[in-house]
Amino acid sequence: MILEQITDQLTETLTSRVLTLFGHAIDRVVLQSPPRLAMGDLATPLCLELAKALKRKPRELAEAMVDGLTLPMFVQSVTIEGAGYLNFRFDRGAFTAAHIRSVMTPAASTGERVIVEHTNINPNKAAHIGHLRNAILGDTYVRCMKWLGYRVETQNYIDDTGVQVADVVVAFQHLEPKSLADVRAMIDDPNVRFDYYCWDVYSKMASYYAAHPEAQQWRRDTLHDIERHEGETFELASTIARAIVERHIATMLRLGITYDLLPKESDIIALHFWDRAFELLKASGAVIQETEGKHKDCWVMKLDEASEFEGMNEPDKILVRSNGTVTYTGKDIAYQLWKFGLLDRTFSFRKFWTYPDGHVLWETTSGDDGSSDAPRFGGAQRVVNVIDVRQAYLQKVVKEGVRQLGHAREAEKSIHFSYEMVALTPATAKALDIEVSEEDSKRPFIEMSGRKGLGVKADDLIDVLQTKAAESVREGRGEGLTDAEIEQLGQQIAVAALRYFMLKYGRNKVIAFDFNEALTFEGDSGPYLQYSVVRVENIFRKMAERGVDARLDDASLDALTLTEGLTDEMWELVRLSAELPAAIRRATDALELSIITHDLFELAQKFNSFYHKYPILNEKDADERQRRAVCAEVFRRTMAGALELLGIPVPKRM
Repeated sequence: MILEQITDQLTETLTSRVLTLFGHAIDRVVLQSPPRLAMGDLATPLCLELAKALKRKPRELAEAMVDGLTLPMFVQSVTIEGAGYLNFRFDRGAFTAAHIRSVMTPAASTGERVIVEHTNINPNKAAHIGHLRNAILGDTYVRCMKWLGYRVETQNYIDDTGVQVADVVVAFQHLEPKSLADVRAMIDDPNVRFDYYCWDVYSKMASYYAAHPEAQQWRRDTLHDIERHEGETFELASTIARAIVERHIATMLRLGITYDLLPKESDIIALHFWDRAFELLKASGAVIQETEGKHKDCWVMKLDEASEFEGMNEPDKILVRSNGTVTYTGKDIAYQLWKFGLLDRTFSFRKFWTYPDGHVLWETTSGDDGSSDAPRFGGAQRVVNVIDVRQAYLQKVVKEGVRQLGHAREAEKSIHFSYEMVALTPATAKALDIEVSEEDSKRPFIEMSGRKGLGVKADDLIDVLQTKAAESVREGRGEGLTDAEIEQLGQQIAVAALRYFMLKYGRNKVIAFDFNEALTFEGDSGPYLQYSVVRVENIFRKMAERGVDARLDDASLDALTLTEGLTDEMWELVRLSAELPAAIRRATDALELSIITHDLFELAQKFNSFYHKYPILNEKDADERQRRAVCAEVFRRTMAGALELLGIPVPKRM
């Protein structure tokens, strides 16, 4: 992070110098890359801004600033440009020699605890393509935040008492029908994909409700039984939810997505989290019981005076209905308070799953079966909830609930990471054997509906991607590879294609997933980035095989010195690499991870252009070959580290 250090040092130096020379304190110094490389590496309009305050000519101020200015390490010179810009130029060789030793080094620990909640699939059926955008955004954000030095706890909230689970239970009891023993036998049967089976059952139940509205009494009775935590209905719901969650965990693991904790709604209910939160909300006056009107006897959070709800016709939110039932939002407020350590009670924890690398996934429990060696959960300084944009109002209500309880700082640190839905292009829908009408085939995308059974299961999508990727390898790049190696490569390419596609678009843009666009090796795609890294790996492998000296081992790099000779193309490659840490920080601050994919795509394009103009292997001049090899190694290290943050594997060959 040398570039960030230089920027910080220049900011401090310029701030101090303005105070010393002109007795004027400034709040900030803008330092940015000039529009053209010939103009330098960093520039500031400081003197133009200062001229307005001091009523002096900007160029006159600039001349005073430059005279005797002490420059930080790696900054070679400063010049005055235009009306009074200060432009700084780096010592390219010294900067590059230092940068290569610290490429993509993680930041020092900030000590700040952050909880990121993502995925949150209803445990009633198989995961679908829309869930993948949530999980990939959340997992990538977690990876980046850890790299930036935060202590991150990843949670996947399980709504195991909701309507969706109840509907599957109702279907098993009334439409199938199947006993608890029957369902357990299905779960244990290796020939039955239980999450797929429940997908069809859930859709069948929705159709039945539409034809028989009176059957919704079954749902109400089932929800009541589940909330009482007793009887075969509760056991059936728990068994179904647990089996589905296990399938979801396995599905996400195919994409390298893991979690630390599964908080369960049933435990929030059993441990009376809401009851305690309700007491606090009533005591603070944050909720009132309406005595008349359409909300009569409901407990309501009054929001008409809160700035976030300004302009809404009916901003007030019911937290407890007139019949005494709690809304999802009420329970979410209690859960948010626990995340911040603001609730005077907590869960017990037990092991749910152990990942292949030994990492333990924990779940909450309300019983006496908790483990004494569970790590600390909750009590974060920042909470990020990855939930789609349709939940924006409810997330604001949760945030306002925290604020009205007197926790202004925690409310500001309650962050909604929103995103838009995922659809399919008509061509991709057809490739997945979805029936597409003539009218739909003319549309840019086709929306999915889980309740109607119209959707793409996540595992099916991954399977087809792997098959298509393996076919591509077998047809054009598979010479000398075994079938097992081709299958593995297909899996790695599929992961790259899917994860990158979900990240490269702005989060508030509806995306239409397309197989051809995701799997291309020649455009803005995950496979293109993989190929760029494999290409540079092959260069170094061939150099080693031919005994060509590049001196790129750790010992050589520690002693590396580069004289002048880095061309603009080489320097651009180094600069883009050095700018990436700041881009990662901007991306996480703005919750816009497409910033990273954009910069990586530009970096890959620059490298391919660089290598076309400056081949390394056959360069005869040792110093020139060293310069080119160093630039290639900077690119390799940058891409390898960045792709790990995106969860994209780097194959050994392509």
